[in-house]
Amino acid sequence: MNKGMLFILCLMLAGCDYNVPLVKTPEIEIDESVLGLWERSKDDGQTERLLILPLNQHEYMVSYPAGSKEAMFARGCLWHDADMTLVQLDWFGTAQAKLPDDNRTFQFVMYTLEEDRLSVRLLNADIAKKDIASSQDLAKAITMNRANPKLFREAMRFTRFKN
Repeated sequence: MNKGMLFILCLMLAGCDYNVPLVKTPEIEIDESVLGLWERSKDDGQTERLLILPLNQHEYMVSYPAGSKEAMFARGCLWHDADMTLVQLDWFGTAQAKLPDDNRTFQFVMYTLEEDRLSVRLLNADIAKKDIASSQDLAKAITMNRANPKLFREAMRFTRFKN
């Protein structure tokens, strides 16, 4: 594993700070416009892929970095409150058949899609603290901080993969 990939995995796993979901039972239909294979070029010239597939009408299956030995897998669903929609990711394993070491498996992602460009921003655990004990308190922390420009981390930008 190269150092860059190790850094990304550490960053992603460090982001899995939450042990409570926003959504317990997925009810919102998935956004089919984000389905497919996405890629981004990193500063070092390497390419990373993000795969988003429908698991069912209300859930996604996500793999990142897709196709690599270090790929991680998550179930995803949508959460909506007021004027904000997030994807809840529950990371459940890796391509190396490793399961999470603890119950902090949740990440929350804001996304925007413009043509064939997908931008994803992870919820910042420094603002919506990771020790929040309930789904209701987590939702409250997010909505109370919605105007804070640091509520989400820096965007990762992907383009739709074209074979």
